[in-house]
Amino acid sequence: MTSTVSAVVIDCRDPEVLARFWSEALDYTVHGEAEGYVGLVPAEGRTGPHLDLVLVPEGRRGKNRLHLDLRALDGDRAGEVARLEGLGARRVDVGQGEDVPWTVLADPEGNEFCVLDGAPQPGTPST
Repeated sequence: MTSTVSAVVIDCRDPEVLARFWSEALDYTVHGEAEGYVGLVPAEGRTGPHLDLVLVPEGRRGKNRLHLDLRALDGDRAGEVARLEGLGARRVDVGQGEDVPWTVLADPEGNEFCVLDGAPQPGTPST
């Protein structure tokens, strides 16, 4: 027997703000809300794990030990980075160097994620 990723849980200070960012970034929709919680799922016709945004009292400390890797569906990393920055992401330096085929960004609460070069390959996840 094996498992599959059902959801990625992001602890945060403001689930509603992060839900707006990630729903626009990934073309996800809200599937559930409760006090201190917003759940997101891929829009119809899209695939990917759910994102569960959960309120926690403490702020983020240090570099994420787990992060998302995104890939622009059209393969245009620069364009995707610009779009995400327009949504509220910002570039961050986690020691990645200058000649890497990805860009490191942070969401509005500082959670790092990467935008990779190239279009998705057949048989691989879109994000």
